[in-house]
Amino acid sequence: MKITVIQGPNLNMLGIRERSIYGAITLEALHEGLKKIAEQNGIEVEFHQSNLEGEIVDRIQESYGESDVIILNAAAYTHTSIAIRDAISAVNIPTIEVHISNTARREEFRHTSLISAVCAGIITGFGPFTYHLAMLAAIQICNEIAAQKAAQNSQNA
Repeated sequence: MKITVIQGPNLNMLGIRERSIYGAITLEALHEGLKKIAEQNGIEVEFHQSNLEGEIVDRIQESYGESDVIILNAAAYTHTSIAIRDAISAVNIPTIEVHISNTARREEFRHTSLISAVCAGIITGFGPFTYHLAMLAAIQICNEIAAQKAAQNSQNA
């Protein structure tokens, strides 16, 4: 099983950017923690970060047939990108939308997500721990997919 974590614009600046909102953890440290959780559960994890909308769309599309779950923090593109929404719909991979801050408690323009409706779920507002919660949800989805495949195989045997 494989989980792909895709990080949007400015997340490469974690640890530097608005620490009162996003905390002091770096993106690399965040990914290391997620990698440990994945390894403990026998799941492969892959990480990508881009400040460019088209590269995020490309990575979502490249996940087709390769990943079982996507964890996506589209960052500012959450509120503006129909292209990212369409890519999520196109690949039909369970996608978990994450945000470090509670976007509902922030500026009005952050209250609307164009991608939420095509995601399996949303986890927001728990700081960097948001990603750990998303990883647990992704592992659960992977386990459900594996159980469904096993049931189908036993029916076909």
